[in-house]
Amino acid sequence: MNESAKIGAAHLHRRAYVYIRQSTTAQVEHNRESTERQYRLVERAVSLGWRNDQVTVIDEDLGVSGGGLVERTGFTRLTSDVALGHVGIVLGLEVSRLARNNADWYRLLDLCGVTDTLIGDGDGIYHPGLFNDRLVLGLKGTMSEAELHVLRARLAGGIRNKAERGELRRGLPIGFVWGDADGEVRMHDDEAITGVLRAVFDRFAEMGSARQVWLWLRAQNLKWPLQSSTLREITWVVPTYGKIHQVLTNPVYAGAYVYGKSRHERYVDEFGRVRKRMRRLPRAEWSIVLRDHHPGFIDWETFEANQVRIAANTHPRRHETEGAVREGAALLQGIATCGRCGRGLRVYYSGRNATPGYYCAGATIINGRAEYCMRVGGVRIDEAVSDTLITAITPAGVEASLRAVELSQAENDTALAQWRRQVEHARYEAQRAERRYRAVDPDNRLVARGLEADWEARLRELGEAELAIAEREKQQPRVLSDQDRAAIRALGGDLRKVWRTPTTTDRDRKELLRAMLEEVIVTVDRVKHQAHLALRWRGGVIHEHVVDLWRATQAPNRTAEETVDLVRRLAVHYPDAVIAGILNRQERATATGLRFTANRVCSLRTHWEIPRCERAESDEADLVTVQKAAELLGVTASTVHRWINDGFIAAEQITPGAPWQIRVSDDLRARFVEEAPAGYVPMLDAMKLLGVSRQTVLQRVKRGVLDAVHVRSGRRKGLRIRVPEAHPSLFDANINTRGAM
Repeated sequence: MNESAKIGAAHLHRRAYVYIRQSTTAQVEHNRESTERQYRLVERAVSLGWRNDQVTVIDEDLGVSGGGLVERTGFTRLTSDVALGHVGIVLGLEVSRLARNNADWYRLLDLCGVTDTLIGDGDGIYHPGLFNDRLVLGLKGTMSEAELHVLRARLAGGIRNKAERGELRRGLPIGFVWGDADGEVRMHDDEAITGVLRAVFDRFAEMGSARQVWLWLRAQNLKWPLQSSTLREITWVVPTYGKIHQVLTNPVYAGAYVYGKSRHERYVDEFGRVRKRMRRLPRAEWSIVLRDHHPGFIDWETFEANQVRIAANTHPRRHETEGAVREGAALLQGIATCGRCGRGLRVYYSGRNATPGYYCAGATIINGRAEYCMRVGGVRIDEAVSDTLITAITPAGVEASLRAVELSQAENDTALAQWRRQVEHARYEAQRAERRYRAVDPDNRLVARGLEADWEARLRELGEAELAIAEREKQQPRVLSDQDRAAIRALGGDLRKVWRTPTTTDRDRKELLRAMLEEVIVTVDRVKHQAHLALRWRGGVIHEHVVDLWRATQAPNRTAEETVDLVRRLAVHYPDAVIAGILNRQERATATGLRFTANRVCSLRTHWEIPRCERAESDEADLVTVQKAAELLGVTASTVHRWINDGFIAAEQITPGAPWQIRVSDDLRARFVEEAPAGYVPMLDAMKLLGVSRQTVLQRVKRGVLDAVHVRSGRRKGLRIRVPEAHPSLFDANINTRGAM
């Protein structure tokens, strides 16, 4: 059957789709002839009988792979229109342009067979509904998928073969460059770059923590070299923890050539689509590891030891020991284990002075919950371990002291040498900026102004660097004299004094403990009040020690009897939180001298078997709180408090500091009115008529000598006082009594 026989009138009434695709952006940029041939398929569609306005070109997928792992918007639009029956023919240069995987290809074939859509390529026109045409199209799709597999296998095999020889050139970390020979890797020629990298490895050998190395670089104000993937020039920036960690964990710095540290994997996402992701492999699964491939900053054995040390610095999982040295007075943090179950002991701090202690949450389930294997204070245990350690290392204390001073001087020398390299680099940048400025045509001011500004910026950086290094040279410690060495030897003979001096931090003590001890096994005997310690030294030697634990000999602390009686009276009326506030206002304290809280009041009630408050208000219906009285009288709570202080309202307290209770009687309600009765005057007029102060008036109201009411509404709301009629006026006769009789 020829091509024209397969094309019917129904096909010509629908549209012709031309699908154009290139696998990568590089192919789109360089293989222009292939793209041009695909665009010419429009002319073929016209020659087959379709009009120009019926031809649709889909080229959204240029530069997108057809392997099935990348979303292709153009192909999705094509299959949607085919399923809707809008397409008469689909034209592609070849089958591989439409799909490189059978899943997409056979889905398109099924849709075209159902909707009577033709498929055309460079060899002819096919109808997927016909058996022979579908067989040919299926073979072409299988060959296209196999071709992709063969191409990938061929390229991957060549890459792996070259990597096995260590000649595959890939990106190198900062500090290394590729040489001229095949597989040659050389250190960077810039001494400033190699100097800061050597300082990182030297400081890690001393400190044992990537974070401490990073903090040391920040404290010394040293810069970090940053190499961009697009720019060849090195820029100097503030160091980050991530960069330091990358350097310490990269095997290239140990002189090894590594290939295959990651792997691409396929997976099905939540929408059922096949995706690809990269997974980092553990060191045991790396494909190629060529040791001693090039000169490194450290050897392979040191690199492996560093990885073990970094892994031990991570936060330990449950019941595990080790972990990085952290702040805190517990010296055995990370190296103490339980002698009963073997789990790592955790640290706790208690009391006002944050006294350290150790505890183990064992797996024994009692009454439905896990009980502690042990919980013991750490003061005496730490002292015993410290004394044992000092006794063991005292013979080597003198030489260790001198070595410590030498290491401190070496650290300062390393930082100063790196600062000098940075100054030299800043001087070179300033000279280069000057040469660039002098080489430009003076009349070209647009360029000259920019170069001049760059030169000035480099000169400022050079000046700042020179001032900084001058200050550091002044602070550089002097070389030890014979007298200094004699003093250090004398101090080294008394390590106990050095151990307990305030300048020796808890972190320093922990570092020394870990350098000598591998594990301390703690077993507590509660009956004898003793702790059995098994110190396992580096090298396997075990030393046992018994420590007497502290036992309580003094009488137990007790809360004052009057405080307990007061709580017993208050618990009838108030909850624990209110009682705690009352006790604190009376400046009462617990048995240990602490302020009361709701939990501590609850513990006190539980100990003395005092029932808690079952009601919020008093049994008496007319005895209410301040808030309730304010609601009944139609005023605010602050007003009620003010009249209680002034004596206008009578209130009761169970104890000083307790909430006020007010008896709302008919007589009290009658004192709060909407309008003042005849004969009642404001407070100011009453003061003038009586010739006394406001406090005296309120005292007479409180004693019942004067009658008073409170007006709750109006512009002149407030107290109104009834002044007796026979009271003589001793002052101005023109006093405005405002209703006084």
